[in-house]
Amino acid sequence: MALIEDIEAQIHIGPRVRALREAMDLSLRDLAERSGVSAPMLSQVERGETSPTLQIASRIAAGLELRLSQLLRLDESGTVTIVRAAERRRGGSAQRGHTFEVLTAPLPGQRAELSRHVLAPGAATGGPGDPPMHEPGSREIAVVEAGSVVLVIDGARHELSTGDCVTFDADLTHHFENPGQEQAALLAVVSVGLRRS
Repeated sequence: MALIEDIEAQIHIGPRVRALREAMDLSLRDLAERSGVSAPMLSQVERGETSPTLQIASRIAAGLELRLSQLLRLDESGTVTIVRAAERRRGGSAQRGHTFEVLTAPLPGQRAELSRHVLAPGAATGGPGDPPMHEPGSREIAVVEAGSVVLVIDGARHELSTGDCVTFDADLTHHFENPGQEQAALLAVVSVGLRRS
């Protein structure tokens, strides 16, 4: 029992709750409805005027679509995580002309992922009939590192050259094509669940 009381005394999550709530574009009232915790209580927690019990913290976490351990950062090993070049998660198919590497670590509660895509001449990241691979509300930012690509999204085509940067709703059907004669590369950041309809 004393251990639980010690943990409860150490729950100081106000700034994190506020940052996560704002990143999800939620008002205090929205989070109150999603979590079952009153807006005045949430406001007090965010301002650090009160520390929530484990039960309240658990309900706040659920309202933010996180596990309690993610909200409290109990399952993170530290404040700095490095992914060495040799440790990147890789995917795609060289035969299809599209390979990618995920540069960020798969941390719990992480709301963004950085990846690097390489497209052979004539290759694409997906096909016109492929469903969106990102969850509703996702946004993507991509910058062309080398070559030129075409972003095909929601039936429209957007030509991009080296150095161009594009931001779009990643939950819409989309893919990148390399129409050129040279290999193309792009960096993409996907932020999940930030756009709410």
